[in-house]
Amino acid sequence: MDSNIVRSEVSLPDDERDRALRPARLDEFLGQSAMKENLAVFIKAARERGESLDHVFLTGPPGLGKTTLAHIIANEMGVEFIETSAPALDKPKDLVGILTNLKPKAVFFIDEIHRLKPAIEEMLYIAMEDFELDWIIGQGPSARTMRIPLPRWTLAGATTKAGMVSSPLISRFGISCRFSLYEGADIEAIIRRSAGLLNIEIENEAAALLASCSRFTPRVTNRLLRRMRDFAQIIGKESLNEHYAADALPKTVAGETKTLITRAVVENGLKRLEIDELGLERLDREILRMVIERYGGGPVGAETLAISVGEAVDTLEDFYEPFLIQAGLLERTPRGRTATALACKHLGISSRPSEPRLL
Repeated sequence: MDSNIVRSEVSLPDDERDRALRPARLDEFLGQSAMKENLAVFIKAARERGESLDHVFLTGPPGLGKTTLAHIIANEMGVEFIETSAPALDKPKDLVGILTNLKPKAVFFIDEIHRLKPAIEEMLYIAMEDFELDWIIGQGPSARTMRIPLPRWTLAGATTKAGMVSSPLISRFGISCRFSLYEGADIEAIIRRSAGLLNIEIENEAAALLASCSRFTPRVTNRLLRRMRDFAQIIGKESLNEHYAADALPKTVAGETKTLITRAVVENGLKRLEIDELGLERLDREILRMVIERYGGGPVGAETLAISVGEAVDTLEDFYEPFLIQAGLLERTPRGRTATALACKHLGISSRPSEPRLL
């Protein structure tokens, strides 16, 4: 077989393969090297002292591995892992019920921690700092406060909006982990690892192309890899002469059939999914075209732009805009959103129109 193909002999049942894509240990967690190295030191020191790890604040764009890293921390510490999200903690008693049942050194993970209600956040302050809970028993004149002791535990709080987390809460975290977009080489390594766990093969050129279209985000990478597997498995068989070369068919390796993903498979799959070479999807391009063609390149307000493309403002600001800005295609100014010259070039528009186009 061609030496240009990445191979793996990992063999797991289908349901276990998907769960196995999430790394369980720090040495399996690819990328974010500096943060990972520091965290390894903190975990090792805490284990040698027999103490719980300091509270950990995880922040960064969605899909980069914040939840995964929280799981890894619990695995490396060898302790219980409890997971919830801030919106699920509706009343103080919800938090009390979880904290009073934590085992010593346990990791309690709260996703979207910026959405905690003020009453729950204030209760969390004492629990994080003094490892105690203040609980009011009774009502009216007979009400009294009872302080409930808690074992030493670790809070892992994750958010995509660090600026919305209050300063008193942030100051109580001893360890801060800031995620950044992954390097291309790290994304390729993630593709190879995931391909092995999914029991598929992928050519180096195909892996490089897929990495360049994955927004440098592991969650997007693994989602696209699964879809490329589907295209290689089904369309590769049914439309071989139309779409692919003969080597795109599944190959038999070590007595079992493995699906092979070639560059041709990835190119055709991305075209079908309407994803271009920068990883932009159809709505990403529609946003840029709307700014350039209808609003003369900008500036245009977020609400106006969201209505124009038929999306909610929060979805536009939280999901679409961050990558467009990081890719240098869109700018946020005090007056609104502005398309860059790079966006015009990418869309094949010679220059931004001086006047908005009337539809």
